[in-house]
Amino acid sequence: MKDALQQFGFSALVVDDEPGMRAILNKALSKKLTQVETASSLEEAEALRQRNHFDLLIVDINLPGRSGIDWHEAFTDDERRSDIIFMTGYAELETAIKALRAGASDFILKPFNLEQMLQSVQRCLDKRMMERRNVALQRDVARSFPVDIIGEAPKTLAMREMVSRLAPSPAAVLIEGESGTGKELVARALHSLSGRSGPFVPLNCGAIAPELLESELFGHVSGAFTGARKSKDGLFRVADKGTLFLDEIGEMPLPMQASLLRTLEQKTIRPVGAEREVQVDVRIVAATNRNLQEEVEEGRFRKDLYYRLNVLSVELPPLRERTEDIGLLLNHFSETLSREMGLKPVVWSAEELTAMQGYDWPGNIRELKNTVERAVLLGKPDLQHWSDGELPKASASGETQVVTVCEDGYPKEWQLKDVERAHIEKVVDAHEGNKSAAARQLGVARKTLERKFKEWNDE
Repeated sequence: MKDALQQFGFSALVVDDEPGMRAILNKALSKKLTQVETASSLEEAEALRQRNHFDLLIVDINLPGRSGIDWHEAFTDDERRSDIIFMTGYAELETAIKALRAGASDFILKPFNLEQMLQSVQRCLDKRMMERRNVALQRDVARSFPVDIIGEAPKTLAMREMVSRLAPSPAAVLIEGESGTGKELVARALHSLSGRSGPFVPLNCGAIAPELLESELFGHVSGAFTGARKSKDGLFRVADKGTLFLDEIGEMPLPMQASLLRTLEQKTIRPVGAEREVQVDVRIVAATNRNLQEEVEEGRFRKDLYYRLNVLSVELPPLRERTEDIGLLLNHFSETLSREMGLKPVVWSAEELTAMQGYDWPGNIRELKNTVERAVLLGKPDLQHWSDGELPKASASGETQVVTVCEDGYPKEWQLKDVERAHIEKVVDAHEGNKSAAARQLGVARKTLERKFKEWNDE
């Protein structure tokens, strides 16, 4: 029972007019829960409930003044919903029926064995934990991702070995690499191999408005700000005992970086508007396609947070440096996508594979997957895409390359950065200036587009 009840992030309020009963339950539950409060009357209990959110209410029915069943403020408050365990020394059927109508999760007769109470508490906490995990599942991607890192290239094998080595550690991990290299896939692999019992919860820091990010991560209590009609668990509590994946960490505003640093050091969070801190057990995996060292030097990222996140690091190679994997990735995406769409897999010729291995793949694995998806929908490889001209090549120096494929009407003298700008502007125009919609289609954060437009305007 001890191991089963060791769950952080849960709170309970015990309401009983007997000091001895309050002391016994407070001592027993404080060993298992993050926060336990006690009250001797409904008036005192309601004052506590208005200041804090409680996952569980343990209420004696026979209280002086009002009966515990008459605590309508708590039992009908959908914004601060709690599970309820009623206690009573009188085994009356009518009282039990009233308790169940009031929304009781359990009904325990006094005197009771402490183990009986703890088992009842455990059932309530299991229910709350399931609700939190359902929230995590709802936030997750619509279809499952494999945790296998596909490929046999030397850099892929080295990356896979590094992931296996780092996974069991509870320390933070920083994943760095270009956009589209599979950072979330690696984060999922780290979680899958970690043995942690909680869920994997992803968050794109660049996709959340700065003023909402604190509430999204730490949660809030009812009335904490305009529009906060209900209390809400933040993602740190949803990810309790699991992994919180912070993608695009370089997009996080500086004030939030300070709050995140404090959470990583103290292992506690304070929901917006709450008076008390809550302990959490969450492993952080962060990812970025920016050079955070340069961001630190430019003052856009906190140095102390960078070192706190960079305890362990994984650098993902771009696809152009692991071209030996393209054949395996083609087969994997072709089989997976055709099965999902109910279509036949695409067969790739040796010439097409050779051409694809010579392509620069600026969008990395994401671009390759999109290419395969287009081919599956068409029922054959997009020969027009691969045959109209010489494909872009990657130079040894990594400098921008001249693009000679002119299918979209781009002059062959343009450099890759010119094609990128033209394509982004075309997508934004297609969405009538809606950069959020354009960012979703391009597979990047809105802030990434904003930054690129600012750079272009400053030229």
